[in-house]
Amino acid sequence: MAAKGKTIADADRLTGPEKAAVVLLALGPDHITIWQALEEDEIKEISQAMATLGNVSSNVVEALLVEFVSNISGSGSVMGSFDQTQRMLSQFLDPSTVEGMMEEIRGPAGRTMWDKLGNVNEAVLANYLKNEYPQTVAVVLSKVKPEHAARVLSALPEDFALECVTRMLRMEPVQREILDKIEQTLRNEFMSNLARTNKRDSHEMMADIFNSFDRQTESRFIAALEERNREAAERIRALMFVFEDLSKLDPGGVQTLLRGVEKDQLGLALKGASETIREMFFSNMSERASKIMRDDMESMGPVRLKDVEQAQTAMVQVAKDLAAKGEIMLAGSGNDDELIF
Repeated sequence: MAAKGKTIADADRLTGPEKAAVVLLALGPDHITIWQALEEDEIKEISQAMATLGNVSSNVVEALLVEFVSNISGSGSVMGSFDQTQRMLSQFLDPSTVEGMMEEIRGPAGRTMWDKLGNVNEAVLANYLKNEYPQTVAVVLSKVKPEHAARVLSALPEDFALECVTRMLRMEPVQREILDKIEQTLRNEFMSNLARTNKRDSHEMMADIFNSFDRQTESRFIAALEERNREAAERIRALMFVFEDLSKLDPGGVQTLLRGVEKDQLGLALKGASETIREMFFSNMSERASKIMRDDMESMGPVRLKDVEQAQTAMVQVAKDLAAKGEIMLAGSGNDDELIF
């Protein structure tokens, strides 16, 4: 796979699917009959290669497809990207099929569901599996690599993990239809959410920028944008993750966040927080730590709104950093079911 920002200059370094991807990119949408002749698994494999291809030099394209040099873009090179792949597939597949295929491509790498699960951070996978039946978890963990299964078990609640271990010890061969159903559930409920978090459009980018504004600047920009483009402003507002959204963290996420935030910063942020968020954090501290934090907040006296907002913004950034590492899961303000990584 080509490194991002690098140009492929040696055709011998390409795999078969990558070579096919270059050829199909060079041919363009006018030759969709080639795609129609492929099996669905072949389309997925080539699409995966195409989406992560990056830059391919003109020399490589010419070496792979000399007879079609005249059809190559003016620069003599092609660019493989998620958007380009989606546009290409849309020429001959229905929108729902394309969307499902692109979500799978954007998700973790791997040819099979179990390969893909092996590339999901153990904390993220454990956070999903802890809400499943122990027997289902036992099946999933029996299908991934032992070292990854061990890390996932370590990240699960201890009693639940032990129950899963017991089920694995007693587990008999799983019927094909049951395995297929588990794979389909994982694909629809888990992988699709992971994949959506890798989709990034201009509104998501602007939501991140707006999140970094202080409240006054954020309000000013949102108000100005609403006058010009109300729909864009509403989409950005829905995608923004703000301090109040921390209330959607599960107890494990709250405790992880607490370990990553400076105590004085936490006290300042909670000083201007709602009672609901305050109690959520206090309930995840020891009784002694909670009392100390309450006393510290009381001793602060009046504090500037600007300082509170800065502390809250810093906490949100810590939460986002932890989510990017897969250590916690954050529910976005626009959709309680969507995940942010």
